[in-house]
Amino acid sequence: MPTWLTQWTAPPAPRPACPPLTHHPPPALCLPPPDPLPVPVPPPNPFPVPPPLPLLLPVHRVRLLSLHVQRFRNLTEVSLVPGAHATVAVGQNGQGKTNLLEAIYLLATLKPLRASRLSELVQFGAQGARVSGRFLLKGAEREIAVELAEGTRQAFVDGKKAASLEDYFGGVSVVAFTPDDLEVVKGAPEARRLFLDRAVFNRFPAYLRETRSYARALKSRNRLLKERAPEEVREAFDETLARAGARLWVRRRALVDEVAPRAQRAFASIGRTPLPPGYAYTPVGLPKGLDFAVAEEAALVEVLAAALRTRAPRDTERGFTSVGPHADDLTLTLGERSARAYASQGQQRALVLGWKIAEIENLELATGVKPLLLLDDVSSELDPERNAYLMEYVAASGAQVFLTTTDAGLVARAAGPDTLWLTVRGGAVTD
Repeated sequence: MPTWLTQWTAPPAPRPACPPLTHHPPPALCLPPPDPLPVPVPPPNPFPVPPPLPLLLPVHRVRLLSLHVQRFRNLTEVSLVPGAHATVAVGQNGQGKTNLLEAIYLLATLKPLRASRLSELVQFGAQGARVSGRFLLKGAEREIAVELAEGTRQAFVDGKKAASLEDYFGGVSVVAFTPDDLEVVKGAPEARRLFLDRAVFNRFPAYLRETRSYARALKSRNRLLKERAPEEVREAFDETLARAGARLWVRRRALVDEVAPRAQRAFASIGRTPLPPGYAYTPVGLPKGLDFAVAEEAALVEVLAAALRTRAPRDTERGFTSVGPHADDLTLTLGERSARAYASQGQQRALVLGWKIAEIENLELATGVKPLLLLDDVSSELDPERNAYLMEYVAASGAQVFLTTTDAGLVARAAGPDTLWLTVRGGAVTD
């Protein structure tokens, strides 16, 4: 057992229950109960949150001061002032709770949280959608907005078109945790790549531009393969693809190097097993004898270019590129065995929970930014003890958090007296 765990004392008593709501939703959605009795105090958490790691930089807390959403999925018009520490959206499934979180995620990242196409985010029958918010970043207020129309997006900073992605993302950071994340261990490699890439983007905002460059080069090469273009033409694109792909390899490697040790530390608190967890990223198709952990980016460019040349005949027959970052996987193990094959469902979810907690800690330690936290109904997918751990971690983190739930009792540990409680029904959001 780690020393810090034996020395750690019980967490403080839960904060007082929130004040009664001023409106009258159905009893199943009321928070707190209509009678004057306080919300029952949850039992002690057997997995206390470990003490925070020492900070390397001054920490600036990202805070969303106001949010305005128009014609986004089923949200026609939403304006709200989030709670300084926590905002909880309560409602039944399919009412729009997740859409509210996705609007915030899009605003902070310019990427959909769930949708595969931007057009899916625009309300049916509408010409476009808009999400805007005023943030407090490093002591200064800034308004950012994103408009969606005809499958494209346009970003704005303080009312003007963003000159670059770096201008737009300066200081804004968000970590999202969804039920889909809990399934990545047993899911397909594509889901784990997306899971990894979201963490890389949070750590390195330039990664969005770099992944776009790689995607364009990959699309061009695949088109040439299908057209059976001359070898010299294809090889010219291979060089561009190799440079872009090596950059993604380096970014992913750096992120895993930072996050993995912290994820292992978090897992030790909730895994309920002496078996050590493993989080690793090693690209496919690397030559024997190459130590990926220390290889320079220039060397990786040559490695990927060589792999593309070697696989060209087979890729031509199949009509697609078979090697590169788009074909890689995040390897998750437990006791040096595949977590997908051998870990229980609870252990698989503990692996993901450990990673998410490590991702939050890593952003704070490496960048000095405490990100916004978006938790989309994950409490219903965790057992009571692990959910208690997560809620207590969120409450102790000091970050501004947005949660959705069908059962307010599941998130009571994360709520404080200044929590904003929202009811979501049929796309309407009320407090």
